[in-house]
Amino acid sequence: MSTITEIVEVDVPVSTAYNQWTQFESFPQFMENVEEIRQLDATHTHWVTNVGGAKREFDATITEQHPDERVAWTSDSGPDHAGVITFHRLSDQRTRVTAQLSIDPEGFVENVGDKLGVLDRRIKADMRRFKDFIESRGVETGAWRGDVEPPSK
Repeated sequence: MSTITEIVEVDVPVSTAYNQWTQFESFPQFMENVEEIRQLDATHTHWVTNVGGAKREFDATITEQHPDERVAWTSDSGPDHAGVITFHRLSDQRTRVTAQLSIDPEGFVENVGDKLGVLDRRIKADMRRFKDFIESRGVETGAWRGDVEPPSK
C-alpha cells in the first residue's frame, strides 16, 4: 500500500476551502481522472474514474467529518484506498489543505505507475487545480456543515 501526502496553501478562508471540499460532485472540475461523483447520502459517495482508458466505478464511505477541520473516507468497493483531508487556518484569508491518501494499486500497470511516481504527480496536480479552482471563484459552490463521528471501536 502506498501513502501519499500533498499540501497546498489556498488564499481563501478555512470555511471556504472546507465547504468546497464537501461538494464532491464538483471534483471532476479539478480532479483529472474523475468523471463523476454522486453523493448518495450524508456519508456515502459513488465514484466513476477513468485512468489511462480504464474506467472504474466504486463506492466510498465518509468515516469522519468535522467542519473546517477534516474529511476522512475509505473505499467500500473497487480499488482499496482511504484518506483524510485536513484544513488549517493560517490567517483570515489563507488555509493549508493537506491530503493524506493510502492506496493499494491494482494490477501490473497501476503498480508500475505507482513505482514511477505517477500517482504522486497526479495528486499534486489535482491539489494545484483545487487551489486554482477555489481561488478563481473566491467562494464555494455549496457547503455541507454536518459532523460525522469516527466509528467506535
